[in-house]
Amino acid sequence: MSIHLVPDGLAGERVDAAASRMTGVSRSRVAELLAEGLVRLNGEVVSKSARVAGGDMLELEIPAPRSATVTPREVEGLRIVHDDADIVVVDKPAGVAAHPSLGWDGPDVVAGLAAAGFRISTSGAAERQGIVQRLDVGTSGLMVVAKSEAAYTALKRAFRNREVTKTYHTLVQGHPDPFTGTIDAPIGRHPGHAWKMAIIDGGRHSITHYDTIEAFRAATLLEVQLETGRTHQIRVHMAAIKHPCVGDPLYGSDPTLSARLGLDRQWLHAVELGFVHPGSGEWIVFRSDYPEDLRRALALVADGTA
Repeated sequence: MSIHLVPDGLAGERVDAAASRMTGVSRSRVAELLAEGLVRLNGEVVSKSARVAGGDMLELEIPAPRSATVTPREVEGLRIVHDDADIVVVDKPAGVAAHPSLGWDGPDVVAGLAAAGFRISTSGAAERQGIVQRLDVGTSGLMVVAKSEAAYTALKRAFRNREVTKTYHTLVQGHPDPFTGTIDAPIGRHPGHAWKMAIIDGGRHSITHYDTIEAFRAATLLEVQLETGRTHQIRVHMAAIKHPCVGDPLYGSDPTLSARLGLDRQWLHAVELGFVHPGSGEWIVFRSDYPEDLRRALALVADGTA
């Protein structure tokens, strides 16, 4: 049983949509749980059309399968940026997980690569073969996957030793002050929310550097460099300085702005990834353009029409 306090930013949402946003469980899976009476709102079993309010208590009982498994599955929009004997670099669309996990029945990168005929030979659990980094389901952009044990070991070491450059662009609400800065605050599991992270005493050391690309009337486009790579790091740190990522009500964004922009996920994209190639030893860099939903939302903000 997981218990969640509905944030004010999700007030008025249907319970199936709110539960999916808050937990990361796909909306179709939440609908199944609702049909089975495994979702309660303030202690009462509800239908998927029920609406939530800020401060409501949402409970989900998710029967866990024995283990996560890899079933080859074509992933729409998953683009192969680079492929060689050691690595494959992908441009991951939003709505796709890095790998299979309990409670997630949506598409994932590992299954998508398997369906495309890629063979990954690394140690560890089968469902995480080759995974040396992760992106949130709602975050798009570049990921590298190791194809061999030697590449897996080298890339894991490079990420651990902070020898990989990870650059993101995010659209945040308002105007950060200063326009350029560093956020150094420890991140850990939210004490009252199974799927949410927070700045907490005793959390893992986390450092985010940001720089303003362009400021608009209601929002600011930032370039972000991660010195560490914690779960939801950018989203948590931006919320901590009172400028949450646009389209991220879990961390306090304005849902009315998201609706005007037609966004159903956070405006956050991994635009650049650089690292030493584990085979050649050369420094390589990959870049990714914004996907259509982010370009459209940015254009509306820039025009001042949203």
